[in-house]
Amino acid sequence: MAIENNNYCVILAGGKGMRLWPSSRENEPKQFIDFFGVGRTQLQQTYERFAKIIPKENIFINTTQQYLHYVVEQLPDVDGNHIMAEPVHRNTAPSVAWASHRIQHINPKANLIVTPSDQAVFKEDVFKENILEGLDFVAKHDRLLTMGVKPTRPEPGYGYIQLGDHSGEDDIYKVKAFTEKPDREFAKMFVDSGEWYWNTGLFLANVKYLRKCLASFLPSVLPNLDLARPDWTIAEENEFVEQYFPSFPNVSLDYGVLEKSDNVYVMKCDFGWADLGTWHGIYEATRKVDGDNVCVDTQAYFDDSHNNIVKLPKGRIGVINGLDGYIVAEKDNVLFICKKGDSSSLIRKYVNEIQLKLGEKYV
Repeated sequence: MAIENNNYCVILAGGKGMRLWPSSRENEPKQFIDFFGVGRTQLQQTYERFAKIIPKENIFINTTQQYLHYVVEQLPDVDGNHIMAEPVHRNTAPSVAWASHRIQHINPKANLIVTPSDQAVFKEDVFKENILEGLDFVAKHDRLLTMGVKPTRPEPGYGYIQLGDHSGEDDIYKVKAFTEKPDREFAKMFVDSGEWYWNTGLFLANVKYLRKCLASFLPSVLPNLDLARPDWTIAEENEFVEQYFPSFPNVSLDYGVLEKSDNVYVMKCDFGWADLGTWHGIYEATRKVDGDNVCVDTQAYFDDSHNNIVKLPKGRIGVINGLDGYIVAEKDNVLFICKKGDSSSLIRKYVNEIQLKLGEKYV
């Protein structure tokens, strides 16, 4: 088997997308909508990006049964056995455990990259080069590898990775520490130090070592999955997962594995990256109009307004006066106006309160 055919990709597309509420809703989250009016959803763009790097037959999509119909509709070329639909929402660690289980039975020599479905990459050629370098690294070493990007601003909404000792190979360093979503003062200190890189959420490992790590740090997950014998059909394995998945822990791969391991490395990358999962991330990654405002597939007229991001339904026009640093977003039955700064935590608060007081139809 050629080395490039040992390379596999898992696209994580099961999130509810609440950080972009109300434009992203639980029944139609951000990865499945044409958020920017470019004719392709974020899931489709992510798939197309990796199909230029990884053989198409080696790309898997992880989602939930609630969103399975979106994946099938938007990625008709993907084999149904490569779409892994979980019965309930969990977090990324159980998702990656299931994907690594299935992929190892297909190819025990597999090298795996796990990616979110809501990222922007501005230098596609550099991205491809970095991904292939990373896959080559984990093919040769039993190590966990993350991909870091040099921060351009003190962004409190991102995760950060502190560089440790050089690995002896190119731009790869031992990870000294992880920090998730620091406050703005700490984020500024991280940027000024030059030691901290943004955590892109891209993660690589050879599948044999990854499964060893998952079994060590998440003992309640893989032993159950391993009961699904390799001679079972995919349908039998899916039935088994249907039974056991609700008992799996709701824990992220970062927290459940990476932050607990002393064998994690980071590659310094420069492929031009942005997290498109938050309003502030989209604001920073998008071309500005007069007054440093951003219109996301929207018509708006600004007067004495600066640093805002606006997304309205088709056929609407926004007239914005006197706002500085706000999110203005409307979809269906919700209009959302909020200071841009720490909106992610506020959105979670508002969604929970509205869901509790007014019901599901607003979330």
